[in-house]
Amino acid sequence: MLKRVLIANRGEIALRILRACREADIETVAVYSQADGEALYVQLANRAVCIGPAPAAQSYLNQTALLTVAKATGCDGVHPGYGFLSENGDFADRCGQEGLTFIGPSGDTIRKAGSKSVARRLMQQAGIPITPGSDGPVTSEAEALAVAAQVGFPVLLKASAGGGGRGIRRCDDSGQLHSAYAQAKAEAMACFGDDTLYVEKLVLGPKHIEFQIAADCHGNVIHLGDRDCSIQRRNQKLIEEAPAWCLSAKLREQMGEAAVAAARAVNYEGVGTVEFLLDRDAERFYFMEINTRIQVEHGITELITGVDLVREQLRIASGLPLSLSQEQVCLSGHAIECRINAEDPQQDFRPTPGKVEFLHFPGGYGVRVDSGLYNGCTLSPFYDSLAAKLMVHAPTRLEAVRQMRRSLEEFTLEGFPTNGELSYQILYHPTFIRGNYTTAFLDENLPRLLDFSRRLNQEEEKG
Repeated sequence: MLKRVLIANRGEIALRILRACREADIETVAVYSQADGEALYVQLANRAVCIGPAPAAQSYLNQTALLTVAKATGCDGVHPGYGFLSENGDFADRCGQEGLTFIGPSGDTIRKAGSKSVARRLMQQAGIPITPGSDGPVTSEAEALAVAAQVGFPVLLKASAGGGGRGIRRCDDSGQLHSAYAQAKAEAMACFGDDTLYVEKLVLGPKHIEFQIAADCHGNVIHLGDRDCSIQRRNQKLIEEAPAWCLSAKLREQMGEAAVAAARAVNYEGVGTVEFLLDRDAERFYFMEINTRIQVEHGITELITGVDLVREQLRIASGLPLSLSQEQVCLSGHAIECRINAEDPQQDFRPTPGKVEFLHFPGGYGVRVDSGLYNGCTLSPFYDSLAAKLMVHAPTRLEAVRQMRRSLEEFTLEGFPTNGELSYQILYHPTFIRGNYTTAFLDENLPRLLDFSRRLNQEEEKG
């Protein structure tokens, strides 16, 4: 096993990695910016080193500084978590060149999967269904328009190096494509340093289904079930479920096999996620992308499989085989995750970071909270607005829904607004209860959900 790991990240995922390392008897070195000096993961690490000023470009994205700290502190591994440098193939390569084990796939695999246009071509060659669209990147607005005319509107312009819902524009006709092309290229360049775009047919009213995969250096590749991540706002996930309620046993098997084939197509090694779109009739699915890292929502897969995915990452990086075979993967019960973000839905989801005046996390059987917050700490305005991940696990979906409602009622965070109340309203919506919601759910229902919350708060203020 690895002996000492540099955690090249922050917040709750840094804390999650730290705990897994400690349980595996692996020492940890945390890095932190000047804004994160009092963070919980910094206080719990074996050693912590300030990596630079608050801006991520000068701290968590500073590859040279990270590698210097890793070598100076005697680390033999680097765990990138998610976000920041986790899907940067050049950083993975540099770790190897410095004699450090990058806890994730190779730089070559990251680049293959990270280029959405390259990944689409590889999936097509592997016989995995892809949505109609361009065979590769489009090099001009005219070429994008020609592809759109061929596959039919509506289409999506998507950043080839994209992720996290950025660099995507919907075009319902040629007029929209004209302005969207320039916007998508500009956003792609600003977010990823690469303005390459491709065109994809828009699947109307789909489900967003993803499969957790794991692969070792001994040729073993498995999937660990699926998650429904369709409750989204502007392509940002809000609520996730595992397993997906809409999948039949036959379709789950087919999509799982496709996920494993996708991993093999890019020579995957590590823990990752293959994402699909499922049409509104739950009959046809299409490859969307591969995320070459641990996912924010990995915890609900851990709850239904009993597999510690971060521990599995450490095993794989140490050259050990997977701890289980495909036949040993068993999905038990139902899990739901709500992302509690420091944002105000009533103010167009304006970020609301600040000091935690009082904090109480829910508990009880089957409840898990991943968070780096504690009473008196400050949620920094320099980074992601994620405050906590609230997860529940129960024998049935209905029991999990009820458990999550109770947990949200108990969840208390004073000091700044969050989206917790919105998640609570969604859990009572008939469409959510039936489980037949799509990625369009919030677009269709957000105004009514917010209006209900507003009226409810007004009534409470009146007593």
